[in-house]
Amino acid sequence: MVLDRLADEHRIGITQQGFGAFYGKGNISGHPVLLVKPQEYMNLSGGAIRKFFDYFRIDMADVVVVHDDLDLPFGTIRIKAGGGPGGHKGLISIIDRLGGADFNRVRLGIGRPERKEIVESHVLSPFSSEELSQLPQVIASAAEIVSEMLATGIQVAMCTYHGKTINNLKEV
Repeated sequence: MVLDRLADEHRIGITQQGFGAFYGKGNISGHPVLLVKPQEYMNLSGGAIRKFFDYFRIDMADVVVVHDDLDLPFGTIRIKAGGGPGGHKGLISIIDRLGGADFNRVRLGIGRPERKEIVESHVLSPFSSEELSQLPQVIASAAEIVSEMLATGIQVAMCTYHGKTINNLKEV
């Protein structure tokens, strides 16, 4: 959803298909970008990412992965440079296939269910009506953060957005 927002805002058509993904090329904040939406199962998304990585000779420091995060409350957005997968199977796949974890992440909180045994169904279930009402602002804020990361770098973006909630970010 965040990539779709970025694509719409910056007129990047994610219409090309190849390497197990839909993708589009364009510019965001004056920087050339490749927006990639793997079409494999999330747990296998590293395969498609690796193909793009090799074909386009992408530097790991230039990769930004936008992903859900159970360890953050719904609506919380955090920026992270490198690090482990934190149990996220999609990140495990990407790290395994890229051979490293030194890429940037935008983590979108989805909250953790109270019972550990229902984590998988929680991740795959639709958003609640309350979450759906907040989702457009979460998506807009995450897209704004990705644009800022490209414009000023991850360190400046982290300083700008650390500790802010979706309610006190400016509208994009």
